Amino acid sequence: MPFGASIPSPPPTYLVHHLACWFQVSNKCWIHNGLSGFVPAKRRAMVLPLRASFWDSIKSGFLKNNNSTQVVESPSSFMEVEDPFPQEIVLLEKTQPDGTRERIIFSSAGDVDVYDVQALCDKVGWPRRPLTKIAASLKNSYLVATLHLICRSPGTEGIDQKQLIGMARATSDHAFNATIWDVLVDPSYQGQGLGKALVEQLIRVLLQRDIGNITLFADNKVVDFYKNLGFEADPEGIKGMFCIGAIKLYC
Repeated sequence: MPFGASIPSPPPTYLVHHLACWFQVSNKCWIHNGLSGFVPAKRRAMVLPLRASFWDSIKSGFLKNNNSTQVVESPSSFMEVEDPFPQEIVLLEKTQPDGTRERIIFSSAGDVDVYDVQALCDKVGWPRRPLTKIAASLKNSYLVATLHLICRSPGTEGIDQKQLIGMARATSDHAFNATIWDVLVDPSYQGQGLGKALVEQLIRVLLQRDIGNITLFADNKVVDFYKNLGFEADPEGIKGMFCIGAIKLYC
């Protein structure tokens, strides 16, 4: 560095917590019908007993015995019901004084545009990411959940205005474990319980697919939010680790 040159400021440091939650898959789940509140939803589910501990659940049924690994099948039973778990749920429905009908819909179908995701990231103040990487992250996710505001004005039957106001996604091994990423809610619609509903419904879809070990990363500002949803920081002393030093290997 030339003599007298100013020393650049170090990048900001953020404390990130690794939180985990493990669940017993219930034989009932609840959805919001937009009118009278939460009602039972019909689905086909696998019911598993509650695992003994978080570490046991991470091991996911593998037992080491006599220097060999034996797969231990958890006892399970299937419940046959009429309808599959819905991909779309109306979380909120109201009519404005001018007659405009508004609905906020949760969907696990993954129908989202990368430009809409980028615009949502801009609204919440996240750093911009390349569109190609946003597209790749969505494509390679196990589950992409969205909240859309659907508006229909009087006299415009069949013509809806659709706006992305929330999103979250999960990566998974498709069997035991899932990690939730990129939980976003438009600031204009925060404070209505939509973030909680988004995460809860995302978790319910994962449980429906018999994935019970669910983790995420959170900064200090939202740790309490996730704890209220059943997540726990460093359960039983298990730590989330970051391979920061690996970056230097490629420089």
